[in-house]
Amino acid sequence: MNDVLRHDWTLEELQALHDAPLLDLVFQAATVHRQFHNPREMQVSKLISIKTGACPEDCSYCAQSSRYSTGVGAERMMDRAQVVEIASRAKAAGVSRVCLGAAWRSVKDNDQFDRVLDMVRSVTDMGMEVCCTLGMLTENQAKRLEDAGLYAYNHNVDSSEEFYETIITTRTYADRLQTLGNVRKTNVTLCSGGIIGLGESVIDRLKMLQTLAAVRPHPESVPINILSRVEGTPLADNADVPVWEVIRMIATTRLVMPKSDVRLTAGRVKLDPTAQAMCFLAGANSIFSSETEFMLTKAVPSPSYDADRELLSALGMTMRPAFANPHSSRAAECAAESAAGHSVVAVA
Repeated sequence: MNDVLRHDWTLEELQALHDAPLLDLVFQAATVHRQFHNPREMQVSKLISIKTGACPEDCSYCAQSSRYSTGVGAERMMDRAQVVEIASRAKAAGVSRVCLGAAWRSVKDNDQFDRVLDMVRSVTDMGMEVCCTLGMLTENQAKRLEDAGLYAYNHNVDSSEEFYETIITTRTYADRLQTLGNVRKTNVTLCSGGIIGLGESVIDRLKMLQTLAAVRPHPESVPINILSRVEGTPLADNADVPVWEVIRMIATTRLVMPKSDVRLTAGRVKLDPTAQAMCFLAGANSIFSSETEFMLTKAVPSPSYDADRELLSALGMTMRPAFANPHSSRAAECAAESAAGHSVVAVA
């Protein structure tokens, strides 16, 4: 594969990739991965739930929806000092990115958003990449996050447009795409992927990749989540995704979006070290780690810092420093400003 990125993948082409003999598919993906990325580096992130619970959305997989009884209650928004303390411990553990998540349907122009902007500035000034996932954004709100120094914005499309309406009814696929478009009008990098194990078909998964590959430029980060079944949600009894399907999805994503970071995210705790190593070989080069056994809430488990350090060491891998993605113009901008001794926070 040459350096030309494609935005016009057909479903027939995607299915031919996905359905290739597994070891052939992994070999092809590993080859492309090495063309565009350092295969011995892993980008490691920490997710902080700055506003937990009481979300008005009805996402069928989510522990934080107010519509389901999951044992996850509403909590007050964290203050800046709490976030900085957690981020400091994450940085000491080798984490290079902090993702701030709030259980909101959309961002409101109010005091809480001002507090988020302050958190972004503070963690960015620590020399860490900051990602936010706050729900739907307007173009102006995306620009305010950019001015605060935000490195990335996460907003997943979850699945295909056709399957999406069977798992979420409180917002549309077009709403999701609008937020992606608003982020793309800034220099903030885009993090967008989906979830496998919702009950979707392989075609739904491939249509999701087709949608993401049509974004110009491709999202700099593409999370592939494995459903974490949460008691009390409509999907609590879904079957586990076979590990071979996870590996196929990682490898296909790598081939379709070769320059993007491919994130093996929620549900990774279900995979043993050998399965995770296969995913890394197939092109996954980004993970979430945690100082506790949970990723976001107590309903979603996560591997720990210690377990991940041990795994990466056994594989001869290292944690990638902040602002070191060779394919991100935002990374180059932040790295240059940091090297010059300037804050990477833009002045509005």
